[in-house]
Amino acid sequence: MVAPVTTGVGRADRAAPGPGPGRSRVAWLVVVPFLAYVGTFLVYPTVSVLAGAFQDADGGFTPTNLADLTRGAYLRAFLRSIELSAITALLGAVLGALLSWAVAGGAPDGPLRRVVVAGAGVLAQFGGVPLAFAFLATVGFQGFVTRFLRDSFGVDLFAGGAWLFELPGLTLVYTFFQIPLMVIVFLPALDGLRPQWREAVDSLGGTAWTYWRHVGGPVLLPAFLGAVLLLFANAFSAYATAAALVSQGSPIVPLQIRGFLTGEVLLGRENLGKALGLGMVVVVGVAMGLYAVVQRRFARWQR
Repeated sequence: MVAPVTTGVGRADRAAPGPGPGRSRVAWLVVVPFLAYVGTFLVYPTVSVLAGAFQDADGGFTPTNLADLTRGAYLRAFLRSIELSAITALLGAVLGALLSWAVAGGAPDGPLRRVVVAGAGVLAQFGGVPLAFAFLATVGFQGFVTRFLRDSFGVDLFAGGAWLFELPGLTLVYTFFQIPLMVIVFLPALDGLRPQWREAVDSLGGTAWTYWRHVGGPVLLPAFLGAVLLLFANAFSAYATAAALVSQGSPIVPLQIRGFLTGEVLLGRENLGKALGLGMVVVVGVAMGLYAVVQRRFARWQR
């Protein structure tokens, strides 16, 4: 006689009933506030910007607003924003990757790693007005470093002009929060490198350069490129730090939009600010789309 065979899968299926009506109602109670928040503060503003970018002062359809973005001060603002974001993304990625590599080489639960990771988590969010004030108090016209160098060594940091309040200053300040963000994003990728890969290269007579050239580098490249794109989007959409440092002029797109929201110089052209916002949405959307592509490629190496 052959005893009937029962599988564990069947028992598990019988023991795990589907979610009941009560659980579904609780899930909706959690999801609905989140959907309302997203719809109010993300979907509605995006739709409003998209619609207003193609409207004139009377509400009629016009492509003039978008056409204005391709010339004059608005085109220069976009080019400066892209330049600023690209430079700070590359600087933050390279310096942050080196710091991540130094931390990853230590003990996983060591005090150095804990301090660096905790500090990166704090400093990555340390932006806006507090960060601008910190740089003003440090290397501003009357900052303590500026006064120390001037009084002790006769070195004037502002001999060549007010660089801190222009694109070079924004580059320095933006890089400050880009580096810790890179550490947070890139350190898990370094932790994903398997020791067996290095041991295999060593057993075949390879060197450290051979390992990074043929194994470590190709594995980390998608993660590095994805981090660069994430840093680019982060810098391109930053506003508060630049607004606190640059009180006059609008060298980048977020400050151009501020002018349309707070000024009355271009009366009747308010929708041009929405066109600028739409341009920012497109640039950030392209960057994040490329980020998703390279992240999927990186995920293949983690399987």
